[in-house]
Amino acid sequence: MGAGTVSGGEEKPWLGPLAGLRVIDLTRILAGPFASQILGDLGADVIKIEPPGGDETRRFSPHREGESHYFVSINRSKRGMVVDLKHPEGVDVVRRLVADADILIENYRPGVLDRLGLGYSALSAFNPRLIYCAISGFGLTGPLRDRPSFDIVTQALTGVLSVNGIAGEPPVKLGLPLGDMVGGVFGPIGILAAVAERERTGRGRLVDVSLFDGLLGMLGYLAQLAFFTHTDPKPVGTRHPNIAPYGSYPTSDGQIVIACLTDAFWNAFSVAIERPELQYDPRFKTVTDRRNATGALDPLIEAFTRSRTTAQMQEILDRHDVPNAPVLGVQAAMNQPHALARGMLDEVTHSTLGAIPVVGRPIKFPGMVQSKLRPPPTLGEHTVEILRDDLGLNAEQIADLIRVGAVR
Repeated sequence: MGAGTVSGGEEKPWLGPLAGLRVIDLTRILAGPFASQILGDLGADVIKIEPPGGDETRRFSPHREGESHYFVSINRSKRGMVVDLKHPEGVDVVRRLVADADILIENYRPGVLDRLGLGYSALSAFNPRLIYCAISGFGLTGPLRDRPSFDIVTQALTGVLSVNGIAGEPPVKLGLPLGDMVGGVFGPIGILAAVAERERTGRGRLVDVSLFDGLLGMLGYLAQLAFFTHTDPKPVGTRHPNIAPYGSYPTSDGQIVIACLTDAFWNAFSVAIERPELQYDPRFKTVTDRRNATGALDPLIEAFTRSRTTAQMQEILDRHDVPNAPVLGVQAAMNQPHALARGMLDEVTHSTLGAIPVVGRPIKFPGMVQSKLRPPPTLGEHTVEILRDDLGLNAEQIADLIRVGAVR
């Protein structure tokens, strides 16, 4: 029987490669919810457990019909319930859910869930197959483990803030909150590595993901540049510290990004701007020569780009196979033909908001069509459903939990 079908030839939605895995999501704000959303997008059954007041991001404006743009952006592909972890019976509900779960993700400060009896040692004692991912600002060890951390703090401590912005001016925070979202990138990688290991060993493990470690790991060649030169890299705006031309250049009606990473692209570019002799100019002969001569090179490039529109520059550079792009705003980026063709602008039907646009799944599986994305849950939307269908509680038991305040 082929994938995506059931007996009788009836089409069955393909949830994704992680279908059958259950995730207990005790995360809030950004890093953790982004990580669990990725697992949900890939087909896992994610149960997001919120405190009685809800994830703090539900209060982040702007709102539409009482729903926060922030919460909606990183909490799709999940079922939601409200459990009071300060209530013993609420903790017991979580422990019962964990008993049959594959993965738990949390991003509290180290030690918080241990004190509630929901740390890895306590939970793995009765579910040894549990993969427990703890995402935190600084990790479970080290002198900074107990400090609070958010995006800009991580950017500052990892050197990222120091290399962002324009030379000679104060540092500029990355517009993308990578200091938090890095947890959503490395968290699923660590979790899925542990899932693969569990196939061999039958046991889960604790996964320690630090936003600090993750952003240091993303320094890439900038860290190696500092190791090689014993000098801190400096901010260069849209340009590149070692390659030219590489960056944003003015057109008559905007900006065009040009990226000549190799000599072949540089040679093609010199022809594109009608200056083929620049290929043989000793000032621009090598990558290092061009980097050292940007003061002479940039005016030559800008003289050409300023006399054309952005669209004209795109056409010229595309014709010569030179990497380029217009500088787009978010709305234009999401609605460009390639984004639409790749399914990166999707839609979900929210129980309060109705049909709303959302960013599509970034990971594709050619030959398979995944089921529609699950919308972000309203606060406590699936509490009764989960207690009834997943834990097998009857109406009286559920009513008792609600009455005593263990769940909402």
